[in-house]
Amino acid sequence: MYSLIAGVASLGTAMAEPRWEMLPETPELPAAGREGEAPVNGIKIWHAVYGSGEPVLMLHGGLGNSNYWGNQISTLAGSYQVIVMDSRGHGRSTRDDRPYSYDLMATDVVALMDFLKLPKAVIVGWSDGAIIGLKLAIDHPERVSRVFAFAANSKPSGLHNLNDSVLFKTYVDRTREEYEKLSPTPRGYDDFHEEMKQMWNAQPDLAEEALGNIHVPVWVVDGDHEEVVRREDTLFLSDSIPGSGLLIQPEVSHFSLLQDPEQFTDHILHFLGRE
Repeated sequence: MYSLIAGVASLGTAMAEPRWEMLPETPELPAAGREGEAPVNGIKIWHAVYGSGEPVLMLHGGLGNSNYWGNQISTLAGSYQVIVMDSRGHGRSTRDDRPYSYDLMATDVVALMDFLKLPKAVIVGWSDGAIIGLKLAIDHPERVSRVFAFAANSKPSGLHNLNDSVLFKTYVDRTREEYEKLSPTPRGYDDFHEEMKQMWNAQPDLAEEALGNIHVPVWVVDGDHEEVVRREDTLFLSDSIPGSGLLIQPEVSHFSLLQDPEQFTDHILHFLGRE
């Protein structure tokens, strides 16, 4: 297994509190070259497209929305065609009455790629988005060129008890406010959150055999202060995926993309340049 451990950041930086305990503000998205709603898979998927070049499709975490990628897009769009999408029932996207599942959300990604006429794309995923990226590598490998999987878990037992995380509770409170501003069903957050918890309690099920059949380049990535995913589960993923890279980012948590956006973007760029 290819292994990469990020170096320790410089000591002596005075901070009021460790950045891995902070949840910086959700950034705004830059102005898109084009954006809209794609009528796919029986729903409407909101998406935006930036830049040109090799397609890089960025998938956000559960309860969140595409705005969370706002710190990464401009830099990446200087060299790549960057696509962000709100997952079904998240952000500005709609949903139908089918229960949430990673399999279903993976088919949404493929449907959006068909709509945008993208034969293949790099997947950059955070949390639920990383799980969806791995599902695509397993079930639709012809549509995926590589996967940057940040903070994925392989099974429900790979998660810590989220009731114990103050930072995750802060995130949930924030996503409620964002949902009310963005969603076409602004009063539906409680039902939405409850259904997502039901999915998290039962899914995913990324078995060793299925992970062993992944043959696209993958980096399994997480923060050294990850408070949501158990470290042993991250190592299980990296050990099970043939030839995968393992990257542990320093001084960040499950919300690394906000806590140290420059580091997170640099790691994506390094991944994209990997031969």
